[in-house]
This record gives sequence, C-alpha cells and structure tokens, in this order.
Amino acid sequence: MKNFMKSSALVLTGVLLIAACGNKEQKSEANVNENPTQEKVEVKAVEGRKNFSDKAVITPLPAIMIATWDENKNPDVMMAAWGGQCGPKHITFELSKHKTTDNIRLKKAFTISFATKGDIVQSDYFGIVSGNDVPDKVAKAGFTITPSPNVDAPIINEYKLTLECKVVTFDEDENGGARVVGEIVNMSADESILDEEGNIDLGKLQPVIFDSAKNEYRVVGEKVGTAWGSGKTIQEREVK
Repeated sequence: MKNFMKSSALVLTGVLLIAACGNKEQKSEANVNENPTQEKVEVKAVEGRKNFSDKAVITPLPAIMIATWDENKNPDVMMAAWGGQCGPKHITFELSKHKTTDNIRLKKAFTISFATKGDIVQSDYFGIVSGNDVPDKVAKAGFTITPSPNVDAPIINEYKLTLECKVVTFDEDENGGARVVGEIVNMSADESILDEEGNIDLGKLQPVIFDSAKNEYRVVGEKVGTAWGSGKTIQEREVK
C-alpha cells in the first residue's frame, strides 16, 4: 500500500467533539437532572415538540477505529464513537474498561482510522468482539498490520486513512475506563483517496458515522456547501 505522508492532522468535516461528555452513571429521578450549582433542576417540556429529558442524540458521531498493541505485541482494534478532534494536532475519546484501554495505558500510543462503507462489516466486528476473548481478531477479519514507524502502535493496512498518536493525557476513572487525549504525530493516506491536488477526498474515502438514534451506520454524504463561503450570501444582503 502506497502511503501519502502528511505532518498535519485531518479536520474531518462535520465530526463533532464529545470530549466533555463523561461515561459516568447518573442517578436521577424522572424529569429531574443534577446541576453542580443547585440540588435539583426540574426539566420543563418544550411546547410543540416531543421531549426526551436527558436522553441525547448527538450527531454526527464518528466511527473511529483505535488500534493498539498489547503486552505480547498482539494487535487489537476497537470501534468507538465518543470522540473527535480537539485541536489542530490533537484527538480525544472516552472509553469504558476495554482491552484497548489497558493497551493505551501500557504503550502510551495508538493509531486512529475511520470506518468506511467498504469495510463496515469488519469494523463492526471489531466493535462487537473483545480482544480479551479473541486475541487474533484482526487476522480473523482478514486484515493485516504494519508497525507504525513513529509510535508504539500498529497501522491497519486496510484502513486508508490513519493518524499515528502518542498519549498526552490519560484520565482514568474508578472503573478502569479513561478519557484520552492524543497528539497526532503523523497522518498517512492511501493514494486512492486523494484528489488531483493531493488532498484527502472524503467522497473517495466514504467514512461512516454512527446513528445513535437507530443504532445504524450512515455514509457521509454529498457536498452541500462551502465552509466560510455559503453564508456570505446573507452577509452580502446585509451589506446592500
């Protein structure tokens, strides 16, 4: 696989950062939410809409694939949705206790790839099966690896876009889960997903997002506008 190396991180259009969301269990009465400044806040219904209280649907959620080594240099991959970019060269995600969590604690490194339309069966499998139960699940999915030359983690060859990351912070909770922030050391891409100018083309990559409302995967769709451009039509009317 030919890789096109870049030193800067990819800003995935529309990827929503969930860095502030915790994976903590919250005990609350019906229609009553905890508030750090008050004892209780009664949730009032918004008229004319169906109200769900604190049940959240956040969109889009990226289907990110986190690859790590274990203590025996066995590769592991899992899918996670609670994550995103949190700076020009940083990415964050939150995990409950998994083999991936243990591996990141051990190696202080990981790689990030993105599930796509073409590999959704394998990617979903990586989210279903634990490396604790199936140590060779990468091989069973028919995928292959290359050791990252920059961090202590594997690159999954079949994923066409990969970020190599080293751990900046690893905030562990009492249950073995963690909120992780990683620094992106390098990004590499297969040439098949590049446009004529050598940039990442999401239309060729066809990444998927996780639809938490229906537990489905959806492909990132067609272009609908230009960033810092489409809104100028309103701005121009204001000037006139």
